[in-house]
Amino acid sequence: MELFGITATEYIGYLASLMVLISFTMKNVKTLRFVNMAGCILFIIYGFLMPTLRVGLPIIIANSAIFSVNMYYLFFKRA
Repeated sequence: MELFGITATEYIGYLASLMVLISFTMKNVKTLRFVNMAGCILFIIYGFLMPTLRVGLPIIIANSAIFSVNMYYLFFKRA
């Protein structure tokens, strides 16, 4: 499916990028982490939608790691 010559997969990638960008404008660290995690999830989905896993795997691995770090600091590291 294409809209304006952009595929649904590309829209997910753009939305993921926008979420990560927005997360860095947050003043509250907890909100930053939640918004960043949403971006990570979108990037993981984007990675799985890539034409081959070889292309998407680095995206999946990096964003899974970032998601895990955010989870750790939000839920396990109580300061």
